[in-house]
Amino acid sequence: MLQFFKNVNGQTLEIEKPETGAWINIVPPLKQEEFTEISDALDIPIDFLSDSLDIDERPRFELEDNVKLIVLKTPAENNSFNDSDAFYITIPICIILTHNQIVTVNSFDNGAIKKFLNTFQNRHPDKRSMMVLKIFEKVIQGYMEFLKEINHRRNILEQKLYDANRNEELLNLMRIQKSLVYFVTALRSNEMLLMKMQRTNFLSLTEEEDEFLQDLIVDTSQALEMANIYTNILSSTLDAFASIISNNQNQIMKRLTSITIMMQLPTLVASIYGMNVPIPGSETKFAFYFPILISLILSLLIGFYFMRKKLF
Repeated sequence: MLQFFKNVNGQTLEIEKPETGAWINIVPPLKQEEFTEISDALDIPIDFLSDSLDIDERPRFELEDNVKLIVLKTPAENNSFNDSDAFYITIPICIILTHNQIVTVNSFDNGAIKKFLNTFQNRHPDKRSMMVLKIFEKVIQGYMEFLKEINHRRNILEQKLYDANRNEELLNLMRIQKSLVYFVTALRSNEMLLMKMQRTNFLSLTEEEDEFLQDLIVDTSQALEMANIYTNILSSTLDAFASIISNNQNQIMKRLTSITIMMQLPTLVASIYGMNVPIPGSETKFAFYFPILISLILSLLIGFYFMRKKLF
């Protein structure tokens, strides 16, 4: 679906066709006819528009026929119905600078573009490079928000694991770990992209815009550091819980083994007195109580021994 926006007197207006200084936003559902229409109307290489369809597309920038392409990875919630998939994934967003317009292509619902739309009335169409940097800023803010949400969810799951060791919480922690892997990989690639853009001055930035880009690089590095820290904490937590679960299992096996040994000797005594042979004291009226008393004494002695050895 094609959306055309223009900033008129500080107001965001949706127009019916692309104009000079307009922002063209392509959102799902994506149609090949729309790609062809925009490609022919604005002289954009068709590959620039279709690159966003590849979810594994890496961050990069490219120049062809005076049309600039920037591919950036953005965070998004995973709507997969598979319970083992990550909670959050990263998806590509394509930003295309033509002679007179800015085109953004999203293969999924993108929160960063929605935030940019809410502030579009504050943008200056003649400062297209700054508009691109503002999109970068919204992407980085999205990473920060998702990372805080991930950390909050991790704390809740860890607290539940302290109360009861269940597989459900462990599986959810693994899904969070997968999300962090996506984030770390994407943030590292985004950081390299921004640094290379600054070094080559791909957007022909002014001094003020270059300083803003430098701030974005610092923010990206901070988000990457946060993602790495959360990943290390989660890995350590999972290893610690694995050790705790293994230790608890060993303790349970010790107790079961101790109980089995305690039951073995009384069973042996009962078996001996149950033989069809003459047993000393079998003719007395206390013959029934002898094996019970012997079994009770042996069980108490073994139990006392195991308690001293802290096997219970």
